Amino acid sequence: MTDTRPLRPIAVYGASGHTARFVLAELQRRGLPALAVGRSAASLPAGVPHRVATIDDAAALDAAFAGCAAVINCAGPFLDTAQPVAEAAIRAGAHYIDVTAEQASAMAVFERLDAPARAAGVAVIPAAGFYGGLADLLASSLLGPRGEADELTVAVALDRWWPTAGTRKTGERNTVPRLIVDGGRLVALALPAARSTWHFGEPHGQQPVIELPFSETITISHHLRVGGLRSHLTESSLEEIRDETTPPPASVDALGRSAQRFEMVVRARQGDSVRTATASGRDIYAVSAPLVVEAAARLAQAGPARAGALALGEAFDAADFLQSLAPQHLHLG
Repeated sequence: MTDTRPLRPIAVYGASGHTARFVLAELQRRGLPALAVGRSAASLPAGVPHRVATIDDAAALDAAFAGCAAVINCAGPFLDTAQPVAEAAIRAGAHYIDVTAEQASAMAVFERLDAPARAAGVAVIPAAGFYGGLADLLASSLLGPRGEADELTVAVALDRWWPTAGTRKTGERNTVPRLIVDGGRLVALALPAARSTWHFGEPHGQQPVIELPFSETITISHHLRVGGLRSHLTESSLEEIRDETTPPPASVDALGRSAQRFEMVVRARQGDSVRTATASGRDIYAVSAPLVVEAAARLAQAGPARAGALALGEAFDAADFLQSLAPQHLHLG
């Protein structure tokens, strides 16, 4: 879509964090006015207008988001930040977007904030980053207007997973049992998690995978009718993130991205028909930025098709949204 500078800024909460730096850079690249918001002025990036607010200070959050078109929340763990930040965005009349991979956080936003968002005439979109957002867009584009499948499978290959400090902190905080969809209902993932193999494209090839659902289970099941939904991650990625000695991501290019390569596959089965959609690219933290910035830009410039708590593929035309990110940020197949 064509950028048109919105009259009001887009606030980035948790602006000192790793993913937020990509978000701010993407806003700047697109010529969209940004406002950095964080818990202390000293930690916020230089050269960007900023405001200070902590999640336990509702008045400060209200002041921070006053006059903003949208709020992008990059501050995890989202189990702690999503509700107070989203509620403040709604009070300010601003759209809300976050990048959580936490199932419980996304579920809580859908359940608690749909009615307040509709009353305020704004969109609230949790889990719009790599796991919840990209998978939901692929599934939505694959299933089309009917939005149903007997079975949906998501498989993610990461050639490396260098976790950020925020990812490690979230992992320690998030002890909620993981959910899958079985028989059209959300149910707990059976443990020990199932292991299998999946053949990805190059450079990943055939990889051992482990069943490991993230927020895509919640975003997809929120608006698409699927009988079963299971998600798989390359085993080597899980081993790396569990290893305390694995270093954080290091920048290797002018955009600040790491060398990490990813592929996400969504496979849908309806009766005897099987269809597949894929997206590949570089750095799962970095690619979350164009996802949420594109959403914020569309909301700021045209407003939501309808207000309320929505998944990314529910709020926008999924195929059009994906095409807007290709090929600069994503390679689609």
